[in-house]
Amino acid sequence: MRYRLPEIPPPRLIKTLRSYDLLPAIIFVPSRRRCDEAASEVALDRSQLIDHGKQIARQQIFDEFLKENPEIAKHKHRKILLNSGIASHHAGHIPAWKLLVEKLMSAGLLNAIFATSTVAAGVDFPARTVVISNADTRGNDGWRPLQASELQQMTGRAGRRGKDNVGFVVLAPSNFQNPPRIAKLLSSPPDDLQSQFRATYSSLLNLLDAFGNFDQLRQIVEKSFAFRDTGRKIARINEKIKNREDQLTARIKKNGFDLTPDDLRGFERLTAAKTRLEEKIPTTRAELRSEWLRENVKVGRMVTKGRSGRRYYLVISIYGDKVVTMRDDGKGSTLSLHSVNRIFENSYPISEKALETAFFDIEEGRNPPLAEPKLTAKADVLDETIGLFESTAKKFYETNKRSDRDDISAFLWESLNDASFLRRSERDIEILRNEIWLPFEHRAKVLDHFGYLSLSEEKVSNSGKWLADVRVDRPLLVGEALKNGLFEKLEPTQIAGLMAALAADEDREYGELYLSETILDVLTEFENTVFQVSNIEWKFGVEPSPQMNFSAAAAAESWADGTGWDDLVHETRAAEGDLVRLLSRTGEALLQIANLKKSHPESARKARLASEIMLREPIR
Repeated sequence: MRYRLPEIPPPRLIKTLRSYDLLPAIIFVPSRRRCDEAASEVALDRSQLIDHGKQIARQQIFDEFLKENPEIAKHKHRKILLNSGIASHHAGHIPAWKLLVEKLMSAGLLNAIFATSTVAAGVDFPARTVVISNADTRGNDGWRPLQASELQQMTGRAGRRGKDNVGFVVLAPSNFQNPPRIAKLLSSPPDDLQSQFRATYSSLLNLLDAFGNFDQLRQIVEKSFAFRDTGRKIARINEKIKNREDQLTARIKKNGFDLTPDDLRGFERLTAAKTRLEEKIPTTRAELRSEWLRENVKVGRMVTKGRSGRRYYLVISIYGDKVVTMRDDGKGSTLSLHSVNRIFENSYPISEKALETAFFDIEEGRNPPLAEPKLTAKADVLDETIGLFESTAKKFYETNKRSDRDDISAFLWESLNDASFLRRSERDIEILRNEIWLPFEHRAKVLDHFGYLSLSEEKVSNSGKWLADVRVDRPLLVGEALKNGLFEKLEPTQIAGLMAALAADEDREYGELYLSETILDVLTEFENTVFQVSNIEWKFGVEPSPQMNFSAAAAAESWADGTGWDDLVHETRAAEGDLVRLLSRTGEALLQIANLKKSHPESARKARLASEIMLREPIR
């Protein structure tokens, strides 16, 4: 059920909260843009009460903070914050501004902040009241309902320690509000913790280097928190297996047979193999011939039609039971698969000249017809298999000489379902174990292909050792660029642009700046490396890295080229917080490469220079 309630204007909401002595408040709104708009609307409302004493105190703290953080001097919300005591707080603001807001809120100098739900997880804001305006939140994948843990973190901000006996949570009406659902979430248990442990190239190299072999590495992986739920499932299946084995053992003992549950497993596997073979072997000559035709009528082979078989046909293509051919006189013809008589061994390219060559090869004995299998030969194979089955099954009877053969035989067949249950359960356990381990195994094959480790020796190579120390988002791509000497050929500005393209989120926009011809050539050359790595990753079942972010490269190149902070913000029109995050992540990635002084001294030197350019004020 949707509750389409009119939204209370932010100025009126603040007045109402003040009238009930419910300030200071944290007001959670769903988007960055709405945070900024709401703070501006309240600041422009002249009917709001202003505490001049707090206003002076805010200005004093601001002036002190400005000395070490000059980038906040021209912040667009400076007057809103200082004059009205209202602020917005979200990831789109620069870190220094968010620190100032947190400092003022902790000092009790703000009336309210408008924030996105992410602020609840990482910042301790002392507030008397928390206002929830939406039952939904916006993430990287679009809108989704709030989870119990998220709501509990948000509401947990209500109440100032040492000042309030209780905290208040207010649900504000909006188009996306849902009071019954909020009430249900508040009484729900916290959401289960989700492990963020993932198979990465870096973690694989570091673990293998530390523990020396894949067996120990797998044991470590299975002890991780990520394996917790899987481990519980495996434990439950193992308990069922034990109960079934105990039941079988008791029945065996009761009947006096000299058997074990493992013997029953072996008997079940044997019968299952025999059944699968019987299903595959044709039982009539027609079935056998149909199977033979489908296996051997192939493009490029010569065939004949009907009983006479006087005319020859070169197979051009096959569509189900229709065979498109070229006749020996050069004309096209379509045959039914089952009308084919003889099939000749050699294959030829599709052309009239090849048809002539193929015809003479048949006439001169250089292209013999394939021998059509006989049903008796297939039957002999089945007889041999059944004989093997009987001789193996006989061993079960011979080990129980004191028992009647019919009794032991009946017991073995009656226990097939139990043995099948044990086999399926053991297979399920292996599948569950592989859910965590297989991503590591797939990445190990990729790293083996590129020479960073040896699968056969279970050992990290010299190049794998330095790659393990490069803690960046896409280490394999960076490693291949280093191996190929790409960084040595580039200038620090170009290296910064390349690393920004790799460090940025794929779907984040950083303005519409144009890339220079130089960095565009660099990225184009690097795309060949991306293509090669991606092909190998696809081959071994690894999801390739996201695409490079060219808008991030353009912003980073401009910054590395000396553009000032205010100009960069103006030219890109990107959120300041997003730019800070991009440039700081790029600088940190460059510092990782700068540490490779022994293995790649020239690349490390240039990366160090690029990092110093990127991490200048206000990027810290």
